[in-house]
Amino acid sequence: MRDPRPHLGEPLALDLLNTRWMSPEGPRDLLADTAGLQCWLQTNDLADRCAADEPTRAVLVRAREAILLAVKDGALDEVNDVLERGRLKRRLTDAGPYDEADVPDPQWLAGWLAAADLARLLAESPERIKQCAHPHCILWFYDSSKNGTRRWHSMTTCGNRAKAARHYAARRD
Repeated sequence: MRDPRPHLGEPLALDLLNTRWMSPEGPRDLLADTAGLQCWLQTNDLADRCAADEPTRAVLVRAREAILLAVKDGALDEVNDVLERGRLKRRLTDAGPYDEADVPDPQWLAGWLAAADLARLLAESPERIKQCAHPHCILWFYDSSKNGTRRWHSMTTCGNRAKAARHYAARRD
């Protein structure tokens, strides 16, 4: 299954949030079933580490809601509950230090990795975690622009729609 979402390539935590999006037909949710879960796992190179089954899907939806509460409202308890399910195990190898996720219950691995990624993003630059400024878009992105002023998940879609709407509104006045 090809990933049907309109915006890919964000850090894992934000990519998980972007499993919900608005389409011309209305709201869509990639995690509505295990086929969508399999697609998301493949897109994020987790298919060989995580099962595409109902328990994993349910836990991943729970992690998605926790991450959403954290980025929208600053509510961290739910994300911390997800993070309690695992830890990073640091190892030394011939190639240097290596961090390995240690999540005893396999159904929690994908959700834990996404929550751990959110913790990393919040530690680095929380102000760069943004929701698209288009009023009908619910997608999230990590603003990697030089000055941190990006407003749209994609200039070619939401940015151009907003510019066109302003242009038509100005012509009507």
